[in-house]
Amino acid sequence: MLVNEAWLREWVNPAVDTDTLVKQLTMAGLEVDGVEPAAPEFSGVVVGVVESCEQHPDADKLRVCQVSNGTETTQVVCGASNVRPGLKIPFAQVGAKLPGDFKIKKAKLRGVESNGMLCGASELGLEDLIDGLMELPEDAPVGKCFREYLQLDDAVIEVDLTPNRADCLSVRGIARELGVMNQCSLNEVAISKVAPEIDDTLSVSLADSEACPRYLGRVIKGVNVKAESPLWMIERLRRAGLRTIDPIVDVTNYVLLELGQPLHAFDLAKLSGGITVRKANAEEKLVTLDDQELTLRDDSLVIADDKDALALAGVMGGKSSSVTDSTQDIFLECAFFAPLAIAGKARSYGLHTDSSHRFERGVDPQLQNDAIERATALIMEIAGGQAGPVTEAVEESKLPKQAEISLSAARIEGLLGMGLPASQVEDILSRLGMEVSTQESGKEWVVLAPSWRFDMAIEQDLIEELARIYGYEKLPSRVPAGSPSGESVGEHVVALRRLGDTMIDRGYLEAITYTFVEPGLLKQVEPRFEPLPLLNPISADLGVMRTTLLAGLFATARHNLNRQADRLRLFETGLRFVPGDQGLEQTPMIAGLVYGSAQPQNWEGKRPVDFFDLKGDVEALLTLSDASAFTFTAGEHPALHPGQTAALKRGDEVVGYLGRIHPRLAADLDLPANLYAFELATAPLQEGVLPKFAGVSDQPRMRRDLAFVVDDSVPAGELVAAARSACDERLTDVRIFDIYQGDSIGKNRKSLALGLTFQDRSRTLKDQEVNDLVEAVVSLLKQQFNATLRD
Repeated sequence: MLVNEAWLREWVNPAVDTDTLVKQLTMAGLEVDGVEPAAPEFSGVVVGVVESCEQHPDADKLRVCQVSNGTETTQVVCGASNVRPGLKIPFAQVGAKLPGDFKIKKAKLRGVESNGMLCGASELGLEDLIDGLMELPEDAPVGKCFREYLQLDDAVIEVDLTPNRADCLSVRGIARELGVMNQCSLNEVAISKVAPEIDDTLSVSLADSEACPRYLGRVIKGVNVKAESPLWMIERLRRAGLRTIDPIVDVTNYVLLELGQPLHAFDLAKLSGGITVRKANAEEKLVTLDDQELTLRDDSLVIADDKDALALAGVMGGKSSSVTDSTQDIFLECAFFAPLAIAGKARSYGLHTDSSHRFERGVDPQLQNDAIERATALIMEIAGGQAGPVTEAVEESKLPKQAEISLSAARIEGLLGMGLPASQVEDILSRLGMEVSTQESGKEWVVLAPSWRFDMAIEQDLIEELARIYGYEKLPSRVPAGSPSGESVGEHVVALRRLGDTMIDRGYLEAITYTFVEPGLLKQVEPRFEPLPLLNPISADLGVMRTTLLAGLFATARHNLNRQADRLRLFETGLRFVPGDQGLEQTPMIAGLVYGSAQPQNWEGKRPVDFFDLKGDVEALLTLSDASAFTFTAGEHPALHPGQTAALKRGDEVVGYLGRIHPRLAADLDLPANLYAFELATAPLQEGVLPKFAGVSDQPRMRRDLAFVVDDSVPAGELVAAARSACDERLTDVRIFDIYQGDSIGKNRKSLALGLTFQDRSRTLKDQEVNDLVEAVVSLLKQQFNATLRD
């Protein structure tokens, strides 16, 4: 909102300069976006009067004028069409400097001397259009400095209001705030009832009193729409960003800016019957003042006569009933509309007006009588006419009720970190227009919020007002006291951050993708689950919640590969969302992918990454918890290669999958076939074990290497697990150190070489003890897998 300082100081004039005033507004929550001068710099311009005007001897469009500045008469040649004797205008004398660094000098125009310049508004930077000389009122004092006459040494303040402060969308509202902050009284404009001079009225009815519980109207006859608005009003409208149109519109705009109440005037001759506030009929048409034809919906509120809709309520009037140059009689309306009834309606029709901006946020429901009386008086003062009585339709029970809120001193101290004296609390709230009742304790109050404060509802709102007026900068800075809440986390729990740090240590970069993805992509990657669709997606390709993190990572990989990336290491942690019988299951997951060379480029050359590189990265995650609790088995996943996929299990629970991308999916997504990926639930990975101290044994280790021939379908991991189960704690380590397949051991067979390490922490093992343990391993593997020792 734009408000000029001079107008503001007529309402309240604290003893502070412009900079301090602006700071006060900002600290009060009414952020100031900028301060601009009311007019550009110029000098040497006074109020002049044209004493005589004659035709130029050598130019049809020029006039030779004698212009007085109050002390002397000067000859000026002027080409404006509206120049005439007796006209008072801004007169730039010789030596004057106009906007654009234009200096007025003595000159000759077609041989006739000209000493000065008669100015139009555009030449002084007050209007954009050049439309002749700026005509001043007859009572303008000749010779007075023009800047002083129009108070152009003024500032225009742009205030950026939050939606809850609709009460400040007026000069009165902002002045009220400044008065509270500076403890100054308000110079309220005198508003008195206009006595009816005629008996003409127009009936008003409320068909929808929920949306419009109060509507006032008044007939004013015999107005002169062609009258000129006074210069002081035009200037105030200009500084607020509005152009003058005609006295009726100018007055309604002026009252809107002054008091914050929108009004509208209809041409009385164009109305049929009485006024009804109702919902629009479906497909009803309305041509607005800006020549847009609207097809109304049945949820829109309209002002209508007995025949048609006349205006979109709270937004804009209709052209068919608008005031024109031929208008003689008007019907002036002023209403209160419920904010929810107007909210969003203007935008739904592609409109936004000063009226809708205010009604959407809330207009004082007790303001309408004052506003219509103020507007009536101004219209009659400028355009004449005779006013009839005010007709009011009101449903008092549907008007907003003033909020009654309890407030306690203990709560003030608890939220602000300091107490305020009871007298100061009562003083601040009273100056804000609130009615304060002190309870018996003296430390509790019941506060009745004023009708213009729609944002007052609960105790915290009052405390915020106290802090705002007292001064945020005066509140103490303290560390909040309190004890932490929530369940304690055991030492055995592995933090999610450690999982991420481990991936980063192994050369991965963390990716953060959207939790919602393109439906088609998700169906390709994870067709087993039906995703949850979004009711209002931000775009068509982000329409469903992800059921796997791999969809986002695959899209990220494609984006990077299309930009010449030749080596990828990406991981992501986050939730997946799987709808089920018990509702939406949200599971924390960690996923990653690798592609390219196993190591960054070096002198040894490049080795492509393979399944076991990825498995090693996953095993690094497992070592953070209890790696022995996890096993890898052959698995199947729709996004992974059916022959190169492993399932990770903790006991019998499948924790996740890892493997090579499915060839068909790689082709569909335009990804390389040698891309490997994993996705694991993080909860099992975070279940660690507490570390226990174990001394270093001084007993020697004994190792036995055994090569077993088994069917090539036997998983190596099962062979290792069986070897461990065949021995007691003296078997300290089992490693596979060689795999061989060839004709010498038979078709569909393979040789797995196991290195078994034995140690007793208290004594030296004997050969026979080790032989017995080895025999137990050989026996169990033969029994379970038909394994034989390789010759």
